[in-house]
Amino acid sequence: MRLPGYPFQPQRFEVRPGLSMSYLDEGPRDGEVVVMLHGNPSWSYYWRNLVSGLSDRYRCIVPDHIGMGLSDKPDDSRYDYTLQSRVDDVAALLEHLGVTGPVTLAVHDWGGMIGFGWALSHAAQVKRLVITNTGAFPLPATKKMPWQIALGRDWKLGAFAIRAFNAFSGGASYLGVEKKMPADVRRAYVAPYDSWANRISTVRFMQDIPLAPGDKAWPLVEAAGKRLHEFADRPAFLGWGLKDFVFDRHFLDGFRAALPNAEVQAFDDAGHYVLEDKADVLVPAIRRFLDANPL
Repeated sequence: MRLPGYPFQPQRFEVRPGLSMSYLDEGPRDGEVVVMLHGNPSWSYYWRNLVSGLSDRYRCIVPDHIGMGLSDKPDDSRYDYTLQSRVDDVAALLEHLGVTGPVTLAVHDWGGMIGFGWALSHAAQVKRLVITNTGAFPLPATKKMPWQIALGRDWKLGAFAIRAFNAFSGGASYLGVEKKMPADVRRAYVAPYDSWANRISTVRFMQDIPLAPGDKAWPLVEAAGKRLHEFADRPAFLGWGLKDFVFDRHFLDGFRAALPNAEVQAFDDAGHYVLEDKADVLVPAIRRFLDANPL
């Protein structure tokens, strides 16, 4: 599988008995740690340009969540596809790597829920934030659930479309950007999800989106939202594509309210995969932000 712009050597960690997580650990081992968490339906490939732009000085740790990217893709009998499982996996990986000191938390899409879920019990470690098109709180009251997400949550029709036709990953590679992806980059995004079995996580992620207190992920997301303001005293960078039809200005406004001192770069001509549309601007901007706010 050709992965343009991804010259890294993924490593593997048995995050649970019989289940291996693929992850990147690039950069000097004594460098300041940047943990980058992807969402759905992407994988660590989303972060490739930032890893390349930071790893001469910073230690970049970038997991593929179970069921995603180059990690194992078990069925439901072997893995509980829930937000709590994702948080636990990140904790296990960082413990395995001996990362007990300060980290910069970089998040995108569901990576925000996962990262801030992990931060609920590791807040003292989180010293800087890099936040791109994500959420860490329930759907804002002023934001309607997009029909595409509602369809994906449907256990019959939506699940069939995603698993039979790779509708979510394939669609996101077109709809998630304003600047058309080169064909080889698009193929790299969708390559891990090449069969019915290998698309299980793309649909389980959507079905786990919490919309009401009865949903499994609700307590974690609600708790993260209530505590988000506690990070307002730490340097934060918000990079946002305003053409994102899910994590749009409503979510950006939520982060700006909780983190009023954050540096913000928002783009009218960028979509959900903001690091695709604006890598040439965001990678050096994030590098400057980190250099200017040393741990």
